[in-house]
Amino acid sequence: MVNVIVLFPRIDEAKSIKNLLIRNGINVTQVCTTGAQAAHVADMYDDGIIVCGYKFQDMLFSDLVDIIPECFEVIVVASKRNYEDCRDSGVVCLTMPLKSQDFISMVSITIDNLLWERKKRKNKPKERNEEEKKIITAAKLKLINEHNYDEQEAHRFLQKKSMDNGVNIIEMSYMILNDTGFF
Repeated sequence: MVNVIVLFPRIDEAKSIKNLLIRNGINVTQVCTTGAQAAHVADMYDDGIIVCGYKFQDMLFSDLVDIIPECFEVIVVASKRNYEDCRDSGVVCLTMPLKSQDFISMVSITIDNLLWERKKRKNKPKERNEEEKKIITAAKLKLINEHNYDEQEAHRFLQKKSMDNGVNIIEMSYMILNDTGFF
């Protein structure tokens, strides 16, 4: 599920957009009337979409973009007069009057892109810190010295044993270093 935050200065506008999204199968996480509220809600989630107007009681959309997490997409619904400012800011901008089907299509496309980015982030291998790298290297060296493995064989051994025993490679490295590994 993607977190969709609706932000408009007037609550009746926000509720109207929320209802339009819900009628079209898009869940809305929160409705807000100030940029600070939306930023606070966005901080509680890893990613999502903020559907908003150009100006709120406490800030402009551009100020909001600066304070929300990077993984949030922003769709701005602006008047033709403010469209140029939005378009050049790097966010998705739609002009009023709004055709509901175009709006729903844009939100759906943005949701699909966000889900694709989320999947891409999830499949990216985790970066190991220096201490973890040293532990793995030490375990490999122990396997190389005690069992005459080469570096690739030692690494494959660590991977296989960690998968067989349902532990991550760091834990298996600790086991090997403490002579509790499974040989």
